[in-house]
Amino acid sequence: MKIIKTVFLLAVLTGACAGGPKFSDLLGKEWRLIEIRTESSSIIFDRNRLVAEGFGEIFTLNFDAERISGTGAPNRYFAPYEPGTDKDRTISVKPLAGTLMAPIVEPEKLKEQEFFDCLQNAYKWNINKGNLELSTKGPDGREAVMVFTLN
Repeated sequence: MKIIKTVFLLAVLTGACAGGPKFSDLLGKEWRLIEIRTESSSIIFDRNRLVAEGFGEIFTLNFDAERISGTGAPNRYFAPYEPGTDKDRTISVKPLAGTLMAPIVEPEKLKEQEFFDCLQNAYKWNINKGNLELSTKGPDGREAVMVFTLN
């Protein structure tokens, strides 16, 4: 009994029982972009307005075991990726491939290619208040955080 208590105490002290986010929590879900934050600005995406305007299926992100995929505005994309450990929460996205349709309208303040560039430059992930946050570098090299929701 003393051994079991010691093992349990060690597990608690080392964080083995911590319920932090796991990369597997991201899999099999469709994430929708709701914000891009930089040090000096923020772009907020009103998903309800986008749906009302016929753009509800843009700027999405899906993870399966081997690749990311989703919709830009309007193109479908995919790319292999490599996650780090659940502890370091790193991610490396390989070059994107996808369809080549010309957009009729680019909604909000984000061009599709900028969205793709940010995804391709993602290097860290986290779950914060139920939202997926991808740390990345924008096309201009500035640090940015892409925030995705499941709603």
